Amino acid sequence: MIVLESIYEAFIQRLADAVMSLRIGAAEDPATQLGPVIDGRAQQRIREYLEIGRREGRVVVDRSMEGPGYAVGPVVIADIEPAHRLAQEEIFSPVLAVMRAASYEQALQLANGTAYALTGGLYSRSPRHIELARRTFDVGNLYINRSITGALVGRQPFGGHRLSGIGAKAGGEEYLKQFMVARVVSEQTLRRGFAPTL
Repeated sequence: MIVLESIYEAFIQRLADAVMSLRIGAAEDPATQLGPVIDGRAQQRIREYLEIGRREGRVVVDRSMEGPGYAVGPVVIADIEPAHRLAQEEIFSPVLAVMRAASYEQALQLANGTAYALTGGLYSRSPRHIELARRTFDVGNLYINRSITGALVGRQPFGGHRLSGIGAKAGGEEYLKQFMVARVVSEQTLRRGFAPTL
């Protein structure tokens, strides 16, 4: 998450309050907002990233030990710098790295400054900022003033580029074709011999 410097500290406090309100629990419980990860290996990998995050930034919220099974509760780590691992790698977990930007243009530059380009989101009331994001925010799926999850199959095909994927987007019209084997047969018919007909 990249936040403008002018609202950074106030935003961090409100974010911390929101994260503390999340319900962590079993996946089968309808009241659960954040369930466990898939297995122990995933849990361990996320915990390794948490250790990296503790060295790189300031832990604002740490609910990592809460929850049943292979739970890894949400963690918010602020003051992450563009060169830090938490700013440069895809983690796919409830670990949120927060960076500070002096301007909107710098925020876009930071967002585009990774080898990944899967999903991006923007919250802004400025038509100029929205248009600039549409043109320059280099991600496979860009969500503006809405949640960045929940792409609708058939209407919002999902996928990125660079290290976030290649080829057709999931849910798009070309998606199934990538699971098929394309086969081309070419024949030079002028080189064919003439077989007598019987």
